[in-house]
Amino acid sequence: MVVDDGGAGSLDRIFHALADPTRRDMVRRCVDDGLSVSRLAAAYPMSFAAVQKHVAVLERAGLVSKRRRGREQLVRTEPDALARARQALDDLEALWRGRVERMSGLLAPEPRAEEHHPKEGPKP
Repeated sequence: MVVDDGGAGSLDRIFHALADPTRRDMVRRCVDDGLSVSRLAAAYPMSFAAVQKHVAVLERAGLVSKRRRGREQLVRTEPDALARARQALDDLEALWRGRVERMSGLLAPEPRAEEHHPKEGPKP
């Protein structure tokens, strides 16, 4: 059976990319005008090629973009992709909060009859 993901494929790529702590750190570092790939690579105890692969995963997910400045490639975080991920999480939270509230309402004990019609005290 094929399920229409409604564009969720891009969300899958975003969450896959963000699942790695190194890539999350890269997204945090590449704000504002961005960083060159070589400067970014200096921050991690891995090869330049490994950093390039991480950047490629982030770029395919739309979380970063690259642009040339002379001989350097600058990597910059794309906040719109983060906003899509945030919206997806907010939607899931609202869905589950609604379900939990409905379940709580169903499981709540029913009030006893005397709580609805309190007995009147003796009349003077």
